[in-house]
Amino acid sequence: MPAGVDPVISTARRKGLAGRACSRALPICDLYAIMKDQPAIRGLTRATKDRAGPLSPLPVVFPDDEAPVVRSVDGVRELTRMRWGLPSPAFATKGRPNDPGVAIIRSLKSPHWRPWLSPEHRCLVPFTSLAQYETTPERRKLPVWYAVDESRPLMVFAGVWCRWTGVRKVEEGEVSVDVFGLLTVDATKTVGAMNPKAFPLILTEADEMDVWLRAPWSEASKLLRPLPAPGLSVVARGRRKDG
Repeated sequence: MPAGVDPVISTARRKGLAGRACSRALPICDLYAIMKDQPAIRGLTRATKDRAGPLSPLPVVFPDDEAPVVRSVDGVRELTRMRWGLPSPAFATKGRPNDPGVAIIRSLKSPHWRPWLSPEHRCLVPFTSLAQYETTPERRKLPVWYAVDESRPLMVFAGVWCRWTGVRKVEEGEVSVDVFGLLTVDATKTVGAMNPKAFPLILTEADEMDVWLRAPWSEASKLLRPLPAPGLSVVARGRRKDG
């Protein structure tokens, strides 16, 4: 690997993500980890049905990776797997043979996202840490991992999902898969110094998760606020993965 190239960015380039996430220094870098097992995920989210199959710890999750997600189907919370990235707006894929997807929804003003804001399309995305990027004095991009504390307790992102048919990767061809994306809010103070624009919406309480999965948008939208104090802490720097 050439000197000065971070291995996470190199991985992103191989996945076709460079220019869309890390390399353009966007407010949010599309990278997180989930290191807890299925019983822990089901316990936190109160999922009573498990359709995910065997799940291994994921010390790195990039867009288009498959990851555990909890959704409500006919009033029953189920743990399943989905690929990370909602269908892109039409203008973003015009003239392209594939749709790489949108991992992070940075604005809900676009009518493109409205069909997936209803309760049946909302979901919980478990994680233990997430990464942002900082630029070193040597002008390298290094991941900075954030979690509640060094123990990295389980938390969830507020997400939305849908069933999608299309071409994500040209070599893969057309697929029909469940996909998800993450919503954002104003950045917390912990992360705001580095990325002041936006940050994934994080839910920490059981009642918040309940509201997100069942309530009308007029109620659920009240959850769109920064993570309350004390927020998140830096738990690792410069590692390719957290685990």
